[in-house]
Amino acid sequence: MKSIEVPQAADAQALGGLAQAALQAENDARAKTLAYTRRVLDLIAKENITAQDADWITRETVENFRDHVNPGFLEYRKATSVEHAAAAVEWSDAGLNAYRDVNGKEYIDCLGGFGIYNVGHRHPKVVKAVTDQLKRQALHSQDLLDPLRAMLAKALAMLTPGDLEYSFFCNSGTEAIEAALKLARAYDHTKQTVVAATKGFHGKSMGALSVSAKGEFRTPFGPMLPNIEHVPFNDLPALRWRMQTLRTVGEDVGAVILEPIQGEGGVNIPSDDYLPGVRALCDEYGALLVLDEVQTGMGRTGKMFACEHWGVAPDLLCLAKAFGGGVMPAGAVVGTKAVFSRIFGNPFLHTTTFGGNPLACAAALATITVLIEEELPQRAASMGERMLRGLREAAAGYEDIIVDMRGKGMLIAMEFPNDELGFALSKAMLERGVLVSGTLVNARVIRVEPPLTLAEEQADYVCQALRESLAHLKTAR
Repeated sequence: MKSIEVPQAADAQALGGLAQAALQAENDARAKTLAYTRRVLDLIAKENITAQDADWITRETVENFRDHVNPGFLEYRKATSVEHAAAAVEWSDAGLNAYRDVNGKEYIDCLGGFGIYNVGHRHPKVVKAVTDQLKRQALHSQDLLDPLRAMLAKALAMLTPGDLEYSFFCNSGTEAIEAALKLARAYDHTKQTVVAATKGFHGKSMGALSVSAKGEFRTPFGPMLPNIEHVPFNDLPALRWRMQTLRTVGEDVGAVILEPIQGEGGVNIPSDDYLPGVRALCDEYGALLVLDEVQTGMGRTGKMFACEHWGVAPDLLCLAKAFGGGVMPAGAVVGTKAVFSRIFGNPFLHTTTFGGNPLACAAALATITVLIEEELPQRAASMGERMLRGLREAAAGYEDIIVDMRGKGMLIAMEFPNDELGFALSKAMLERGVLVSGTLVNARVIRVEPPLTLAEEQADYVCQALRESLAHLKTAR
């Protein structure tokens, strides 16, 4: 039998000392962490913060983004000075349509969290629904049947166009796209090819990124999923040619995935014959039509769902962003019975721990209620026309700075000749208390995407701020 060496007393003492030192270091780290988290929680609990609080929050935010999140973010913020640890740091909502920073300055929200705040910031009915549910139960057991998920699914079956009857709930638009891609491939194993559009954006997980189109986001991560093809957006002949070519070589298209209006691509609005033509091509070639309405859905464009502008119903409809009412993260894929039936036999083929949780479902149910009760899709249509008209009037005479302006409902785009001018305009607007931002796929385009609850006087101020900002840029040049 192998003998075991017993440590000498000196060695044992040294080991004991090391263990004691490690324990002390662990206790010190926990004590420092506890003191820090308590300070943050105390600030969260304050109804009003002091100037000293605001200074500490600002410095901590900038330094922690630099040291613990990602310093790259600081380079893309319009009101950030890394050298002086200064920035516009948001702290609270200021009514339905605005933010307030730690120093009390208010900003009209014309970004809308990239489309989150369709019913406004902290709409009372959404907050109440979530609060009421939180008092009862925050998350479900994962085993018993949870009622709100079933009720939300029925509400969506009643609300969505065409024959969409079944829903899968998740936490984000990216997750909704992932689920839709899996459902599409499960529907027909013999048709694995998916066709997407150039300038399209569907998220940044591996599957969603594979159907997205910006090379800058794709290239660093190596090969994407196989059997993904891209064709130009709003080009029916190109889509037909690609679908026919793929059929010829035995790689039939199983699904076409599109945004009805490309958001991150620059608010690209298709011609009136495009979506009906895509639907017809999908029917002809036996492919599913997957519409990504993560940004365009829930009333944003003047209809509850953008595809309704063109009388088109998809086989799978993806929702997120505004679906949770600006209060909870929530996403969904709504599909036909034929598509969902492929997972009826084993509902655990695609699941998520937090998707469809009671708080998110309560928020989504309240959001649907508010959109219908307050007629917010109709308001988006009328207010969108008002804003687009006012913004065009403000931009008159500055055609060398803004080369195009377009929109549908309250999804509006201002296009510039280069990225630098767009960023400068965004910064000038921010200095005048209006928050706008560029698009991820086409940085030359600045979005105006406010809550659908935006007041008329706020809309008019935004137009005035654009006029002043353009005059400032003209002088600065």
